[in-house]
Amino acid sequence: MKIFVTGHNGYIGAHLIGLLKAKGYEVSGCDINLYEGCAWEDYKKPDHELIKDVREISEEDLKGHDAVMHLAALSNDPMGDINEELTYQINLEGSVRLAELAKKAGVSRFLFASSCSIYGKGAKLDMDENDPVNPLTAYATSKIESEKRIGALADEHFSPVFLRNATAYGYSPMLRIDLVVNNLLACAVSKGNIAIKSDGSPWRPLIHCKDIAHAFVALAEAPQDKMHNKIINIGANSENYQVRDVADQVQKLLPEAEIVYTGEVGEDPRNYKVNFDLLYSLLPDFKLEYDLKKGMQELYDKLLEHKFSADDFDGDQFVRLRTLAKRLNLIQSS
Repeated sequence: MKIFVTGHNGYIGAHLIGLLKAKGYEVSGCDINLYEGCAWEDYKKPDHELIKDVREISEEDLKGHDAVMHLAALSNDPMGDINEELTYQINLEGSVRLAELAKKAGVSRFLFASSCSIYGKGAKLDMDENDPVNPLTAYATSKIESEKRIGALADEHFSPVFLRNATAYGYSPMLRIDLVVNNLLACAVSKGNIAIKSDGSPWRPLIHCKDIAHAFVALAEAPQDKMHNKIINIGANSENYQVRDVADQVQKLLPEAEIVYTGEVGEDPRNYKVNFDLLYSLLPDFKLEYDLKKGMQELYDKLLEHKFSADDFDGDQFVRLRTLAKRLNLIQSS
């Protein structure tokens, strides 16, 4: 299989390329390198690499590939809100254009990285793929609209599948600490306290970033007719947690760290607990490599190994929003 991955130099992409190459697949990668210099450790590179904006990918770039795995995006709610128009240009219009080009180029599978954040303030605490969505941000809205418009392209020759990923966390060679689990753990390691910006009550479904990569591979390898034009929540029922549960797990690793509720964001309107039964009915042999305890232990060990400091926590390298704010003019002018 020949696979085209967008965003291959990102938090999830750094794992995905390694998994695909370990399977023996020929891999092309495309990344604008917006976060060049943010790498924590070395990682596998694709066989063929394009350094370009996803909005500039051509039909010729995609020809000869069996599948596209589309990760590239302004990748969470705060980053989406920094410039809503740009978020829609990249996450929505860029994604739909890419799917249209993939279809023209004869690519049969298109795997799209969506998000459970589209559930927003969930109408109930067991949201499945058939429940109404409630996007509260430009990022979430861009994902919903992309699902609709790319889904409309599906036919017997073009088969999209939409991965509504739970909230990512965990070690990656392209580490991020602007994600709830990573942020709380990195804060505790570097500053000695566990700073929660909400009241700790909101629910989040959590998944290790490498398990998202595993899911992309599993869905690409599954029979196409089983996955055709499906929307699938990616995670596990056992991996739904309240934010305060995450803080408690951090405190088990660092008993001396005090939990501090800063209250700076007030009540967090995003509150969603998610049902993942469909994933395991479609892929009964699929299993997550990590639960929260295992994933946090691995990241904790890595933070200690790298002597992660308060300067690292407060700097730009591991916080995508800070890097994006500094480099935004680069992508606006491209």
